[in-house]
Amino acid sequence: MTPVPHDLPLGLPAPVGVLTAVLVGFFLMHILFVTMMVGGMMMVLVAQIRGLKDKAWDHIAHDLAATITVNKSIAVVLGVGPLLAINTLYTVYFYTANALTGSFWILIVPLVAGAFLLTYAHKYLWGRLPVWLHLGLILVVMAIFAFVPLIFLVNVTLMLTPDRWGEVQGFWDAAMLPNVWTRYAHFMLSCPAMAGLMVVWLYRRKADQDRAQVIRMGYRWLLGPTLAQFVVGPLALITLPPTPGSQGLAVAIFLGSILVAAFLCLVAWGELKRPDALIGQGFPLVAGAMVVILVLMGGARHLYREAALSDHRAAVAAKTEAFRAESEAARTNP
Repeated sequence: MTPVPHDLPLGLPAPVGVLTAVLVGFFLMHILFVTMMVGGMMMVLVAQIRGLKDKAWDHIAHDLAATITVNKSIAVVLGVGPLLAINTLYTVYFYTANALTGSFWILIVPLVAGAFLLTYAHKYLWGRLPVWLHLGLILVVMAIFAFVPLIFLVNVTLMLTPDRWGEVQGFWDAAMLPNVWTRYAHFMLSCPAMAGLMVVWLYRRKADQDRAQVIRMGYRWLLGPTLAQFVVGPLALITLPPTPGSQGLAVAIFLGSILVAAFLCLVAWGELKRPDALIGQGFPLVAGAMVVILVLMGGARHLYREAALSDHRAAVAAKTEAFRAESEAARTNP
């Protein structure tokens, strides 16, 4: 039987519309920098390995490593808004998921703090450590950066499936819920794609001798994972658990994002065909398409969340009202 707890009988600190705008808007900005951070680390690792034989790539890896700590700091700051908003709008669901995954949710704090310290060590000890140790640092950071999003995705999936709360016995049990791994693959593919876009933006105005080569690398990192999303994205959509509320609009938005992604791929492919002197001129179109995809995905994600919890939130509201009436009666007639 699906548990139906009563909610906290407290007013919201701001109107629902404002909190929803904070949740969706700041989450999109947060996830933009998270994906650039994680994808940037992937790119640094590949460039650094190539740099073992070609010093030009070591220079590129060092250049890109400087973006990791910057993206990390911005991602952390922008993550505060959606975290506070989801706590207030979906209190029962968010805290229940946190409690059911327990130690793994708490583990986020030391994992993230440790990874951030290691990114600074990797950045500022460049050339001062043995090669194997320096690469070891980035591999440890990559492992952490790959695992922390899984914890968040497990919690988000669990909070949207109240009917499974009575069955879940810890984090790994919750990780087997439908849609967790397809959404995880969807997220991990977005990281190198976003990092590729970031690299094009960084290098398109540079006079560096490696400019065209690095821009082409950025477009390839953008194009390959985005093409893979045409398989993984629909799988993530198909494996979404059924909801009591209508998913029609959310699905339509998801499908619209696929069309925009197809346009993005065509423009990026055309960019790769440009001569060195002209490559990067199509960046505004590519970046604009990516922004549209982010907004569409963020909106569809929120609509699905509302549809998934519609019936259960109504039941919780009724339970809360009954609890309020019982409390009032107990105070009136002790």
